[in-house]
Amino acid sequence: MALVLGIETSCDETAVGIVNDRKLLANVISSSVEQHARFGGVVPEVASRAHLEAMQQVIKQALKDASVTLKDIDAIAVTAGPGLIGALLVGVSSASALALALDKPLYGVNHLSAHIAVDRLDNDVSMQPTIALLVSGGHSSILQVNNLAKDVIVKGATIDDAAGEAFDKIARIMGLGFPGGPVIDKQAITGNKEAINFPRGLSHSADLEKYPYDFSFSGLKTAVSRYLQQTPNYKKSDVAASFQEAVVDVLISKSISACKASGIDRLVIAGGVAANSRLRELAKQRCEVSKIELRIPPIGLCTDNGAMVAALGSLAVNEGVLPSQMGICADSAASIAQVIW
Repeated sequence: MALVLGIETSCDETAVGIVNDRKLLANVISSSVEQHARFGGVVPEVASRAHLEAMQQVIKQALKDASVTLKDIDAIAVTAGPGLIGALLVGVSSASALALALDKPLYGVNHLSAHIAVDRLDNDVSMQPTIALLVSGGHSSILQVNNLAKDVIVKGATIDDAAGEAFDKIARIMGLGFPGGPVIDKQAITGNKEAINFPRGLSHSADLEKYPYDFSFSGLKTAVSRYLQQTPNYKKSDVAASFQEAVVDVLISKSISACKASGIDRLVIAGGVAANSRLRELAKQRCEVSKIELRIPPIGLCTDNGAMVAALGSLAVNEGVLPSQMGICADSAASIAQVIW
């Protein structure tokens, strides 16, 4: 049972988590989202500076919450990619310095795989093999996870905008603010999801033959934009609900298709968009009908956090994966297939 400290700095959260095998001991997050809100999106330089300013205090608070000291830590894990390169470098440099000073093994881990690894925390459920729907601000993918530390296969991914990006862009057009996911989810609660029949990207029979598990949200974004231009007196709640339904319908439909085609009756949904209330509701309904076991992390562990990084680091230790070498490089465009550096 390894005590692992995980550092996450891929975007706008400076986060540190501490995990003992599968038990979550601490999860501290310092977000710079308010600094980015006035720009309508994340500003890389602002994010990097925020990480530098917050790092030491976040580590100290995590150790305090877990009631441990740095000397108690068995291994250090850090997000090495993908993400904003400047932000990643702050985390990798901090983790490397800790590992070197403490003479502890260092694990550079994949941000995307870490989102899935958070499902291991505080339970003893086996997740192998599983189909995973990973939906976040920059990524929308369907994965077949045979062994999360060693064997992850990409079955489908977005070919343009990710789901989270689509939420942000539509929210900005509607003047709802940033980030877009939570504000659209809130607006949609009082809206009619059937008010407007927005398109479902790559869902026609010809598209499904070529792109059975891939996503495209650029056409949906354009359709919503045109609707807003042509309908001056539109109802925000109805647009939000109808747009949201178009996104989650495609995400869940293709994920369940992947489960059936692969013969795997387990689906894990992870990433920031997994916090969306309609996505969680529709996934539960359709998985029950299809007799597929559904796993979704608690809402607080869906967005970027240090716990997920520590969880993947702990899994790597338990699976006997060799630690990373000192001097690892951050990779802003890392593939999901590169789980451990």
